[in-house]
Amino acid sequence: MAEGKGMNNPHRRALRDFALGYPGAHEDFPWGELVLKVQGKVFVFLGTDSDEVGLSIKLPQSNAAALMMPFATPTGYGLGKSGWVSVRFGPKEKPPLALLRQWIDESYRAVAPKKLVAGLEGKGPEKPTAVKKASAAKKSAAAKKPAARKTAKKAVKKTAKRAR
Repeated sequence: MAEGKGMNNPHRRALRDFALGYPGAHEDFPWGELVLKVQGKVFVFLGTDSDEVGLSIKLPQSNAAALMMPFATPTGYGLGKSGWVSVRFGPKEKPPLALLRQWIDESYRAVAPKKLVAGLEGKGPEKPTAVKKASAAKKSAAAKKPAARKTAKKAVKKTAKRAR
C-alpha cells in the first residue's frame, strides 16, 4: 500500500494523521494492512483499504468502559485478552473522533517507550508534540529514583521476613 492509499474516508485519514503526530510514530503495512507503530511496536491497527473506519487500539485503563460501547468489541486473535479493543463504523457513519483520539493517546502511552511518553506529560490527547529534552530538574529527580527503589525493596524484604 502506498502513502495515502486507503484514505478514502476523511475520518480515517484524520485518525491516521493524529496518530502520526506522536513522537517516533510511523506507519507500516504488514499483512497488507495499515498499522501505526512506535519503535517497532503497533499502537493502532487501521485495517485495510476501505471506505469504513475501523481501528484496534490497546486500552489498559479504559478497556471495560470501551467494551460497553455498541461499536466496540474485543480484538480477535487473542489480542482482546491483552486489552485490545476494535471499533468499526460504516462509510456513512460519523465516528466519535474526540473519543477515538483519547483511545489512540492511551494506546500510544501503553505501547511507547517510557522516555517518549515522559515527553508527553501535561499534553492532552488533542495535540501530540515532539519529545523535548529533559530539564536539569527532571534529570536530578531521575537520578534519585534508584535510591528510592532500593529503599522500597528493603521494606518489602523486611515485611516478607516478618510474615514468615
